Amino acid sequence: MLEMGRRFERPAFSAFIAALIVLLLCTGALAARSETTAYHWGFKKSKGGKPPSIAEEGYADLVDRYGALFYDADGGRALYLTFDNGYENGQTARILDVLKEKHVRATFFVTGHYVKDQPELLRRMVQEGHLIGNHSWSHPDMSAQSVETIRREIVRVNEAVARLTPQRTTRYFRPPRGVFSERVLRTVKDLGMETIFWSVAYKDWERDVVRGADYAYRNVMNQLHPGAVILLHSVSKDNADALARIIDDARAAGYTFRSLDDWRERRYLPSAGQIEKYE
Repeated sequence: MLEMGRRFERPAFSAFIAALIVLLLCTGALAARSETTAYHWGFKKSKGGKPPSIAEEGYADLVDRYGALFYDADGGRALYLTFDNGYENGQTARILDVLKEKHVRATFFVTGHYVKDQPELLRRMVQEGHLIGNHSWSHPDMSAQSVETIRREIVRVNEAVARLTPQRTTRYFRPPRGVFSERVLRTVKDLGMETIFWSVAYKDWERDVVRGADYAYRNVMNQLHPGAVILLHSVSKDNADALARIIDDARAAGYTFRSLDDWRERRYLPSAGQIEKYE
């Protein structure tokens, strides 16, 4: 009877082991899929100065877990002006002229193409007190890349910026087209950098579409809120034409423009006396 019992136990045990293996394989596959799931940055826009929200976007926990940033909830009426520079369209020098005149420091997120094509503008950005951010080397869908490729896309830009300009460390990364995954956020953090999204933006990246300075002005001003990270594309003539008025009227409304490094210093060095004021 004992031997017969053992004969019945072995098939049951084997089936249990097989089921366990299948479960573990499925769990691993799900984990791998979740790490590479592509998300497209989006948010509930600010209205009437109220904070924007990503509560309904499905990735708020990832943004929090990996320290990604899109607006400064504790920054009072600070604004952070950022530009995406994938390629040059003759507007960046004009933008820099306005920023210099208005004493505003911004962050320019550049690609590998921009680094190779516009080294003089890169040097001017740094010499005039602006930050250069990383927008990847070749502007790919970062969510579809391996960890090794993500690192290479980022490090190549960092190294080129350090070679061409006085800026030795690039701290901020913005994924191309706002497409990201958990793997991207984690890799950026592992590199000692921070992912910077945005809370104010509009469709301004089509260089041949000109709607006028008023159009750019309204789209930015209607979304302003305390702690906003403003994203503008430097290829837009509308943005270049509207920039001075945006700065003047935002200040008239009680806002101040700050550098992303101000925000970083306040988060890592809480003493207010350690934050350099630009205005």
